[in-house]
Amino acid sequence: MATIDAPRVQVPVRGNGHEPSASAKPPDGNGRISAIKPTFVRDAHPMDFPWQIEWNSETCIRCGSCVATCTFGSLRPQLQKAGHALSVGNLPKPVDSTKVIMAIKPVNDPKNYCRGCSMCEKVCPTNSIRPVANEHHRFPLVARRGGSPIKRGGRGHGNPKRVLDYIKVGRISQMTDPSLDAARHTFDLLTPLGRGLPANELPLKVENEKLVLCKGGVTPPLRWIYPVLIGDMSVGALSWRMWEALALAVAYLNEECGLPVRMSSGEGGMPGRLLKSEYLKYFIIQIASGHFGWNRIVKAMPQMVTDPAAILIKIGQGAKPGDGGLLPAEKVAPHIQAIRGVPKADLLSPPNHQGLYSIEESVQKMFLSMNAAFKFRVPVAIKVAASSTSVAVFNNLVRDPYRIVGGFFLDGIQGGTGAAHAVSMDHTGHPILSKLRDCYLAAVEQGKQGQIPLFVGGGLGDTGDLAADAFKAICLGANGVFAAKIWLQLAGCVGNEKGRCNACNTGYCPVGICTQEHRLVARLDVDAVAQNIVDYFLALDQELKKLMAPIGNSTLPIGRSDALVSLSKAAAERLQIAYAC
Repeated sequence: MATIDAPRVQVPVRGNGHEPSASAKPPDGNGRISAIKPTFVRDAHPMDFPWQIEWNSETCIRCGSCVATCTFGSLRPQLQKAGHALSVGNLPKPVDSTKVIMAIKPVNDPKNYCRGCSMCEKVCPTNSIRPVANEHHRFPLVARRGGSPIKRGGRGHGNPKRVLDYIKVGRISQMTDPSLDAARHTFDLLTPLGRGLPANELPLKVENEKLVLCKGGVTPPLRWIYPVLIGDMSVGALSWRMWEALALAVAYLNEECGLPVRMSSGEGGMPGRLLKSEYLKYFIIQIASGHFGWNRIVKAMPQMVTDPAAILIKIGQGAKPGDGGLLPAEKVAPHIQAIRGVPKADLLSPPNHQGLYSIEESVQKMFLSMNAAFKFRVPVAIKVAASSTSVAVFNNLVRDPYRIVGGFFLDGIQGGTGAAHAVSMDHTGHPILSKLRDCYLAAVEQGKQGQIPLFVGGGLGDTGDLAADAFKAICLGANGVFAAKIWLQLAGCVGNEKGRCNACNTGYCPVGICTQEHRLVARLDVDAVAQNIVDYFLALDQELKKLMAPIGNSTLPIGRSDALVSLSKAAAERLQIAYAC
């Protein structure tokens, strides 16, 4: 077969106007030169990174604030030669002049690249520098050099549109069924945490027109709490000042505001003073697959002056289902080593509890052991990641013959995490609302709704309207919700869902929230953060009442899906609620 030789395209190389480029080959007979050799494939370029630095040399006063503030080492000062031409005299004649100036340059390194946190922009007195998002970056290719998978912290899955945003409160009580006055009516916003028994199984009898406990009768432990919980964030994942701010806000809400808000400790133990204080009753102690910090909790039991609010056994979380937890070595400070009894190293939790091989065994082993440890006075709940198997797990727990499962926490795909592989965060998990609805309807079919309280989380409050998200989840069958990311945002977190900052896994949080570095932790104002959280809870409480009043409910509308309508037909069919177009 004959072949046709296509003419080679020769790209002319332009030099400085006087001499040809040093890299150019001699021209051929036609006056053309060979093609330019491309940049070496392993050389990183500013265009390869998701954020670029815009710096104005004319207004910059070279104070160095931006370089000193950048916690990631993404900026570096560099001397460079700057030249310009001036025309002087009556007959303009260009005069070249040069000078050496100090310039601010980005570091083109996958380990020290700019995260777009904008701290340099905030501290610059002349507004001479700012990060700019680069939509044409190729960071996923650059970051994998060296054979290591990409890690990401902070935000979870960035779904373009939440189903919650398509759901509205559509049933408004009017003349035949009057609505309530949100400002003057009395509302009961409490929800149970603990196993509920049907009326025919309660060990009660009537004596002298009063209900009394039968002799030898025992009821499961139950707590009446606020339906919005502070989700599990461990000592270690957060700085000690951030954890202190959350604990301070919880104590104030309970003691001064009358809101029985509860906070989960997260895996990794708790401060010894808190374990032995009366404020322990406001905290849910979490034990996860790593058992980190549990030795200290066990040793503190004889000195506990009160019981905790509950015990939460974490099987999985929604942001990285199937993966164990991860606390990078950079965040394992001396006090974390003391609490967890570990050296300074990466702390990885197993993806599941190694001693459990079935749902039934988990009930017999862990629930019985945790209940026995606190003499059956404390509710014991379980937390799992939302997945196609969630309903099977829930059904088995509902049928628990011991009646000791005190709660089912379901975590969805849009939850955040301090550190995870990006591939896990982006490609595993399940949206929370559909699994919540499946679990609730499964309990309804068995006539056992409410026996195990359902708490859900994962992306709730992403838009700042946690009250609206919580109300919709409650109407779909949840007894309450838990959120974590929003409290970090109230503390000054500069991350967002579009990839800004989200470097919680590095240990160099620029605002002192997710780091153990003393100089960075000092940036956080504990009292101001606690005040912001308290203010938000007080506003959230009023907003919940404003949503309950129009539908005529003075108590939580658990399972009142008739109050909701969906603007999406697909979502309406999946969640079995009304469709409104």
